[in-house]
Amino acid sequence: MHPSIIRIGDILVSSEIITEYFSCDYEKCGGICCIVGDSGAPLEEMEGDILKAEYPNYAAWMSAEGRAQVEKKGFFEIDMDGDMVTPLIGDREECVYSRFEGSHCFCAIERAFCAGRCDFAKPISCRLYPIRVSKLSSGLTALNIHRWPICDCAFEKGKKEGIPVYKFLRNPIIFRYGEEFYSELESAASTLSARS
Repeated sequence: MHPSIIRIGDILVSSEIITEYFSCDYEKCGGICCIVGDSGAPLEEMEGDILKAEYPNYAAWMSAEGRAQVEKKGFFEIDMDGDMVTPLIGDREECVYSRFEGSHCFCAIERAFCAGRCDFAKPISCRLYPIRVSKLSSGLTALNIHRWPICDCAFEKGKKEGIPVYKFLRNPIIFRYGEEFYSELESAASTLSARS
């Protein structure tokens, strides 16, 4: 069955955001999403300036290699698709803002944020995952589910625990789109549930 589209204002939302389940299974994945991929995490235009402004507050949480790459490449780069993304370390797939603690990988920016040293949690594309945001030629915004094999365990854990994607991402969705948008999502969820 194909997902339906729910329109909330100028945003087109895939029904999978309501019907699919997700919950990060960090014990299994170890934060691998920060260190694999063809390019860095997608950034919104204003996030480049935020990363630069907040750098003194989170730099100490980064690896020496990550800091060196930021000094060399800057706070963002443009990938082969023309998108603004976080830089990677050298020719590896590792985000410059990642940080290893033992065998697990964390976001250095988020570590600083949780310690109360930084006002920026991390790029919104990371906070909203597995939702991916697309700007359409019509001027509308589309929210869809992204499936990445490394996150299969998160979909499995979410299903086992009964946590829909939109509930798992409640705080970042509200941060990015507001309380009213989230309330509309909840209403759509109730409608879909009543139909099934």
